[in-house]
Amino acid sequence: MTNPRLQLPGPVWLVGCGNMAGAMLQGWLAAGADPRQITAIRPSGAPVAEGVRVLAALPEDEVPALVLLGVKPQKLGEVAPALAPALDPQSILVSILAGVEIAVLRARFPAPRAIFKAMPNTPVALNRGVVELLGDGDPAARDTVERLMSALGRVEWFEDEALMNVASAVTAAGPAFLFRFIDSLAAAGESLGLSPDLSARLAAAMVEGAGALAAASGETPQMLARRVASPGGTTEAGLKVLDAEDGMRALLQRTIDASRRRGAEMAAAARGEG
Repeated sequence: MTNPRLQLPGPVWLVGCGNMAGAMLQGWLAAGADPRQITAIRPSGAPVAEGVRVLAALPEDEVPALVLLGVKPQKLGEVAPALAPALDPQSILVSILAGVEIAVLRARFPAPRAIFKAMPNTPVALNRGVVELLGDGDPAARDTVERLMSALGRVEWFEDEALMNVASAVTAAGPAFLFRFIDSLAAAGESLGLSPDLSARLAAAMVEGAGALAAASGETPQMLARRVASPGGTTEAGLKVLDAEDGMRALLQRTIDASRRRGAEMAAAARGEG
C-alpha cells in the first residue's frame, strides 16, 4: 500500500535551499509532494531534486501559495526587498531563519496575512524530524502549515518565542550534539582497541536502537537506564562518571544554554539592536 500523496497548497517557493531547507524538501518529496509545484531559488542555480525547478532569481510567472524562507539570517536584508513585493495577502510565509522574530518578519513582509516561524531539524529528510512552530495567521493557514510540517515528523506549537528558542536548542541544534556524542563514543571504543570502522558502526547502531526504544517506551529515560545498569556492574561504573557533578547533565545544560544565548543575540541583531 502506498502512502497518500502530500498535497501542496499551490506553488511553493524555497527561497534558499541549503542543508535545512534541502532536508525539508527531501521529506516533502518522500511524502509524495509534486516536485512540479516547487521552485527553489538559489543564486548558484544548482539542482536540488529531480523535477524541482531551480532559478537564480524569483519567478515572474506566478504568485506563491507558500514561501519557505531558508537563507542565512544575515542575508534577510538582501532578500526581503525583492521578495516582499512578490507576495500577496494570500501567500503564506514560513521562515526557518534562526533568531529572526515574527515582528521582524512582519515589518519586512507586510503583504502576507499569515507568517510563521518553523524550527526543524535535519531528520525531517527522513520524515522523522521535530518541527517547532509559532505563527501569526488565520486557522486555515495554520492548518496548512501544520499539515505540511506534520509530514516531516513531530510538530509542537509555541506561543512564546523565547521558549521556542530553548526548544530549538534541544531539537534543531540537538542532532549536532548527538552526532558529537556518537563520534566521541566511537573514539572511546577505538582508544581501547576496536577498529575505527567497527567502533563507528557499533556506536551508530546502538544510538539508533536506544533512541527508538526511548521513543516507543512508556518509561522515562531515567527508568530505562536503571533497567540496563545492574548494581555493581559495568554499566553502573560508567554511569557514575556521567552522573558526577560535572558530568553529562551539567555539560548539556551549558551546551543548550550557549545555543539559546546565541539565538537571543541573533534576534537582537535582526531587530537592529546588535
